[in-house]
This record gives sequence, C-alpha cells and structure tokens, in this order.
Amino acid sequence: MKRSFILFLLSCSTAAFAQTGEKKNDDAKELDEVVIRGNANKYKEDDASQSLRLKTPLLEVPQNIQVVTIDALKDQQVISMSDGLIRNVSGLVRMEHWGDMYTNITARGSQIQAFRNGFNVVNSYWGPLTEDMSFVKNIEFVKGPAGFMLSSGDPSGLYNVVTKKPTGISKGEASFTMGSFDLYRAALDLDGKLSKNGKLLYRLNMAAQNKKSHRANEYNNRYTIAPVISYQLDDKTKLTLEYNYQRANMSNVGSFYVFAPNDFATLPVDFTTLPSGMPGTVIHDHSVYANLQHNINTNWKLTAQVGRFMYDQEGSSMWPTSVNADGTMIRNVGIWDARSRMTMGQAFVNGDVQTGAIRHRILGGLDMANKDYMADWSQSHNLDDSTKFFDPRNPDLGAPVNGYPQFDRETPLAERAQTGGTIDQAYTSLYLQDELGFFKNTVRLTLAARYTDLKQSQYGGAPDKAQHFTPRAGLSVSIDKETSIYALYDQAFIPQSGILSNGGKVQPMTGNNSEIGIKKEWFGGKWSTNASVYRIIKNNELTSDPTQPVGSGLSIELGQKVSEGIEFDLRGTIAPGLNLVANYAYTDSRLLKVAQSLEDSSIMKVRDIVPGFAKHTANVWLTYQVQEGILRGAGISAGGTFLGDRNTYWDPSPDGKKIDDYLKLDGGLFWQNDKLKITANVFNILNEYLYSGSYYAWLNAYNWQTEAPRNYRVSIAYKF
Repeated sequence: MKRSFILFLLSCSTAAFAQTGEKKNDDAKELDEVVIRGNANKYKEDDASQSLRLKTPLLEVPQNIQVVTIDALKDQQVISMSDGLIRNVSGLVRMEHWGDMYTNITARGSQIQAFRNGFNVVNSYWGPLTEDMSFVKNIEFVKGPAGFMLSSGDPSGLYNVVTKKPTGISKGEASFTMGSFDLYRAALDLDGKLSKNGKLLYRLNMAAQNKKSHRANEYNNRYTIAPVISYQLDDKTKLTLEYNYQRANMSNVGSFYVFAPNDFATLPVDFTTLPSGMPGTVIHDHSVYANLQHNINTNWKLTAQVGRFMYDQEGSSMWPTSVNADGTMIRNVGIWDARSRMTMGQAFVNGDVQTGAIRHRILGGLDMANKDYMADWSQSHNLDDSTKFFDPRNPDLGAPVNGYPQFDRETPLAERAQTGGTIDQAYTSLYLQDELGFFKNTVRLTLAARYTDLKQSQYGGAPDKAQHFTPRAGLSVSIDKETSIYALYDQAFIPQSGILSNGGKVQPMTGNNSEIGIKKEWFGGKWSTNASVYRIIKNNELTSDPTQPVGSGLSIELGQKVSEGIEFDLRGTIAPGLNLVANYAYTDSRLLKVAQSLEDSSIMKVRDIVPGFAKHTANVWLTYQVQEGILRGAGISAGGTFLGDRNTYWDPSPDGKKIDDYLKLDGGLFWQNDKLKITANVFNILNEYLYSGSYYAWLNAYNWQTEAPRNYRVSIAYKF
C-alpha cells in the first residue's frame, strides 16, 4: 500500500512536470532510482549520467554507449573494477590483469581510457587504481572516439565510473561478504538529509576488505571511505562536494606472473614465485570534487566542476632477470614507488532550443588539466643467483638466497625519479556540438569539433607540444519510437613523446572511427538491443627502433593500424522477474601499412596482427526471481564468458603457439524481500585452468597469469 501511494505521488509529479513544460531534472531521476528501481528493469538505463554531458537519450545518441548498473554489479557480486565487470559489455578483455591494482580494459583492439565522474584519471600507462564498488553507482562504456569527453586519448573509447550521490531519500544499506581465499568484506551506504528543509543532503559509503589469493603469500586488503555533501543554494543552483579515499595494502605487484621457456599453462594453477616475508605494496588514492550545477532557465544548464587527484605508492614488482632453458630462473624485485598529482577543471553548457522547425541540442565546454606522475624504477635486487637458481619444479618459497631487497627510500622520490621515471601532461581543450533535430526530431544530425592544445613529456625527455583540431559528425534516425539507426565519423589524437632515429619531429598519433549501428527498445522499453559495425584507423604510432640496441631510447613510426569488427549488446527485463545481459563481439586488429623504415624488417609486415585482443568474445548473465507464491523472492543466476582466438599482449611466440580459448561459467542462488537480500555465487564452476599471457622475446620465455579455480562468495545485505 505504501509503495503504491509513493508511485501515485511520483506519477502525479511527473504529470505536473509535463503540464508546465519543464524537463525532468537530475534530482527527479535520482528519485526514480530510489522509488521504482525494484519494479523497473534492473540492468538497463535509458539516459547517460550528468558527468557524460549528453542530454540526449541513449536510444538517440549516434554512438555505442553501454551502461552497467549497480543492480548488475550486486547480482554478480562484483566488488572492484577488475572483478568480472567486463562481462557486461561486448568486446571487452583484460589481457594483462595487473591483479586488482589497475583495470586496464581493452576494446576494439586498444586499451580504453579511464574516467571518473567525467574526468580523465589516466596518470600513466598503468593507472588509475581500480575503483572499489562500494561508492560506485554505475559504469558507462563509450565505444570509439568520443570528442564530447576526450581531449586526447585512444580512439577505441573510454569508461566512466559514476560515483554515488545523495538522493534526498533517507535510507541505508549494510552488507557483509565472505568467500574463498579468506575473503571478508563489510560495506555501509548511508543516504539522507542534514537539514529539515532538504536542501543539505549527504551520502556516506565505507568499506573494508581482507582478501587472499589462490596463490600462496598473496593478499589484497582494501579500505574505502567516500563522503558526499550537496547543497541546494536556490531553486536553480546546486553545489556538490565529494571526497573518495582508497587504501590498498597488497603483496608484491607482479607476483602473479608465471614464466616458463616452452609453453603456456605448464605449471599448476596455484603456482607462484613469491617468497613468504616479501615486503608488500601500499597505495593511498585520494580524489576530491566540487561540482556546481546551475539551471539558467528551462532550456539552458551550466555545469562546472574541479577535481584534485592524489596518488601515492610505495612498493615493488617482481620480474625475472633470466629464464633458463630448463625452466630455472633468477627472480628479481624492482622498486616501484610512485606519486601522481592531477588537477582538472571543466565547464560545459547544455542547451535545448528551437529555431523554426529545427531542434538544437547544444553542448559546449572547456577542459583543462595538469598531470604529474613520477616513479622510481631504478633500483632492483636479485633474489637468486647462479649458485642457486629458483626451480619451479621444486619451488622453495622460503627466504631467498640473496635475502630481501633493501631499497634507498631516504632520497626523496622526486630525485630518484629523474633517471627516467617522470610523465607530465598539461592541456586546454574547447568543444562545441550541435545536434540538429529535423522532422519533429526523428532525424538528428550531430556536428561537432574539438580543439586541444597539449604539452607533455615522458621518461625524462624534452617536452612535446601539439595542437590539434578533431571533427565529429553523426546521424541518428528514428524508424519508430523504439528503433533508431545511426552513423558516426569521429576523430581522436594522442600526443607522443620520444626521439626518432631519423631525427625528425614526433607527430601525434591520429585516429578516426567510422561506425554504423541500430538500436532498438523492445516491449515498451523493458529491454534493448544495440548492434554496430566499426572501423578504427590509427596513424603514426611510435615503437622502439628494432635496428637499435635495447635501451637506446630511439623510436620509429610503426605505420598505420586498423581495428574493425561488429558488436551486439542485449540488456534488460525480458519477462517479469527475468533479467538478462548478453553480448557478442568480433574484433580484428592488424597492420594496414608499415612505415618505410620497417619495410625490410621481418618483425613487422602488412596484415600482421596487432597484439592484445580476442577475436571472438561472448558473454551472458541471466537472473530469474520468483514473483508469486511461497518461493516469492527466491531466484537463480547463471552466466558465462567465452574468449576465442585470443592474441597475446606483447610478442608473438617463435613457434606460433597461442593462448588457449577461454570459457568460464558462473552461477548461484539468491533470496530477497523489501529489507534483506542473501546472495551466493560459485565462480568458475567447471574448475577450468583460466589464464591470459604473452611471449617475451627478450626473456625467451612464455608468461601468463592464472585466474582462481572454482570458488564461491556469500553475501547478506540489509536495507534500513
């Protein structure tokens, strides 16, 4: 009765909005999330978040954009960005896992950019620290170049992590999770008002986790706190202040890599080279946001936000100095202390105006950023020597013969990083877009352009500067109220730093994306499908000069690379209680042209595969919850992931060996009512040997890292 009354009030307020001609604002969307999420479909979103800047419904956007909802994350018991999240979107793979430290998602043949609340938080090739799901509302994946977000970055796309904000509804949720490998996790989510008039709101998320691994001596403990305060200054203006803190205490970075001279997957799934007693790695990750939203009038809205990101790491990484033909090796530990400081600001305006018979959805914005990253990789220590190699066939994980490393940390990191451990970037970028709607907005033409002025340096080199203009054009046509077809042409560029062997000037890497697709809502929007075909071309990418000694620092232009493929995504509520996520992608990434300096080289040839993707990816996740009767609230979940024709991340093996196809099946049971939910899942039900890996020519060895064998998680969540 209470829920029916609330829904009645919500429908009345929606009708009032319609009568006054006003658009639903972000607060109303938050109310929708709180009130009707339980009855609406759990896995489908119709609109992008405010931080993605677009005011166009996703059905009408001429681009492949997929949103992973908080309900999907909870049902799948995803607790961090690197914890099975990618099954929810077509074509995503993680070839180099980096444990639970960095996400590093690959799509359309390249690593995609990492965003948080609309800010590009990439501070180095490896970062940022993977987000804990305790403070995440949803994750948006934008396929292909996205000029409306990317000042610079790989044209394969981006993902945007959207954090939880106050909703204005007093509520809370406490949860506890336990599972295999000594996983113990507690989380708390509080949401409510700090003033009686509802102008001052808060949201507080906290989590603590202890977690070991299927490999000996590994651990990853996480602690998170994320308070948010919003204040409605007046009827038109809202200020939101947010702070996220993550602390990670983990074992040595890189210990999960396994090396062997002859083939992949030749050692037990739980094999490790990590000795007991090895000092671990500690990471502190702080992010602070201030966001101001001002409704100028019913047609125009201004958003301005600033972000400060501070990252500190003290630790080390394991990597062998050598791997012998019989499999024995010398293990090495290298220092990895790092510090990152990023300050970013954005201001953008959204407008919706009519000129005659043409509707204009206007987006204009300014992006500015200053990023500084420094790291010490200059110190290393061999754990073994030629008098006593480490033998994987008879591993001794006790104290190593050469003892544990004693690194110099008395010298300030800024001094230690000057030997080649600095990455700096600063840019200013302007963006303007007009989406013109014709024939009662059934035909939409998007015309846009971005101008970026950027300066950066890497690894102690001289600063490189670049100014670049990137156009964007898209067409979306509504066949009916539930179907649209689209075409897109967009460009991107990535400034590069290095020294060319021929003494020439380093040019930015440029890329363009051509894409067509069809989007359809089914049965009144309960579920949706999205199918797309794309082609991405990248020019002028730098690579080390194969004719020069290793470590020379000299580079050449690789040539031209092409990635092309098809993608299909389905998500939503298929029938009452039945929710489904299913997707498939075909990806092919190859060299289209070889630079002139490589034409006589046997290393790179036209049509050679660009490493780091799976040609076929397919995923499914299904949940069914009983709607009536004595079993009401009980449900079952099942899912699977298949990766076929995988390509290694670095070098092709000399004998043509490839990593195996990948098949993982998961499933579980759950029960819930209005207050309580109990979830139990088993992962890798078939107990398959799951891994990803590559070949490293300079070590003459295969390298891989395994995923956990069959394991389980049980969680209980209580809403109040």
